[in-house]
Amino acid sequence: MTQEMDNIWQQRITEQLAGMQYGQVIVTVHDGQIVQIDRMERTRYPLASAKESEGPLSASKKKSARPRLASS
Repeated sequence: MTQEMDNIWQQRITEQLAGMQYGQVIVTVHDGQIVQIDRMERTRYPLASAKESEGPLSASKKKSARPRLASS
């Protein structure tokens, strides 16, 4: 790769990293040349307190026990 191409790819990789807090940038190389850059960014949210997690979803899980079939 020429110095000019190296600078172009370095700039592209830097652009993909800009502003990312959580995630990954994957650089794919074929035959010694960069051919692809993938960016996967994750968004993290603060955890709810234990009291909030006891909301309607967890209550419905408790009620959703399997009904028993009546035996004859």
